[in-house]
Amino acid sequence: MKKEIHPSYVECTVTCACGNTFTTLSNKSEMRIDICSSCHPFFTGSEKIVDAAGRVEKFKKKYNMK
Repeated sequence: MKKEIHPSYVECTVTCACGNTFTTLSNKSEMRIDICSSCHPFFTGSEKIVDAAGRVEKFKKKYNMK
């Protein structure tokens, strides 16, 4: 590998909107995310409503579709 072209990795604290935190390695020291494995429906088995319908309605309204 070439010297001095790769980013330096630091310990990163990841904070989810649900309140879960964990650490990993990244080139940033802190990250904030919306969904993690503790609150994602695939891992929890529960369904969480995401505003997909609102986006579809906005698209239809924008392009005058019915």
